[in-house]
Amino acid sequence: MTDPQRTIRLDLAYDGTGFRGWAAQRDPDIRTVEGELSRLLGRTLREPVRLSVAGRTDAGVHARGQVASFVTSSRRRPERIQAFVNGELTPEVVVTRAREVPASFHARFSATAREYRYAIRTGDVGDPFTGRYEWHRPGELHVPSMRAAGSWLLGEHDFASFCRHPGADRSTVRRMDGITVARHGDLVILGFRANAFLHQMVRSLVATMVRVGEGRLAPADVGRILAARDRAGTGQLAPARGLTLERVVYGRRARTA
Repeated sequence: MTDPQRTIRLDLAYDGTGFRGWAAQRDPDIRTVEGELSRLLGRTLREPVRLSVAGRTDAGVHARGQVASFVTSSRRRPERIQAFVNGELTPEVVVTRAREVPASFHARFSATAREYRYAIRTGDVGDPFTGRYEWHRPGELHVPSMRAAGSWLLGEHDFASFCRHPGADRSTVRRMDGITVARHGDLVILGFRANAFLHQMVRSLVATMVRVGEGRLAPADVGRILAARDRAGTGQLAPARGLTLERVVYGRRARTA
């Protein structure tokens, strides 16, 4: 008789610099967060593990509040799972919390919102202690104009202009609940909260809003680009290293920021 299955939730933080993103690749020599976690979980649980995740971060993107879940027949306690993974992967990947959750929980489909943070350093000189987590882009940015540009993106829209196309029959409509732009010395921090994000969406939004901050676009131009549903109008992506998945929200939808 087999043991009953349990659903385990892992809260994760990781430095994405040394990984080719979250998603495991066919080539085992390509290092990914999912690939490393699945391998270690399989070792400690002595069974194959299939992970679900709230946000499939791209190569070089970091996470402070990622959430993954999996189903297992193992009786191994969550705190022992946490200790084993952290013993192998710290400091690049850390399980900040592990616990058993109801069988209905799914890291991706149970989430109601995700929050991302993007950091831009505008000073003449970069910071060697934080440079892996920032876009060093010397030169001032006009923060009020960037805030005005963000207002055009709030609400439910087709964000096809700001993503890599997901393929046929897949919607590019998302609900943007909040965008913030704040200056802290020579750091400009952008925050994004939405029900879900598309591939490369935040990095595309950041690059476009930076063009507004530089005076190359007017805030209203962001609304025009959004309405066009054509990625040709957005230009290059902001570098991956400045982006961090800060939080995944479960439960009732919060009030719009």
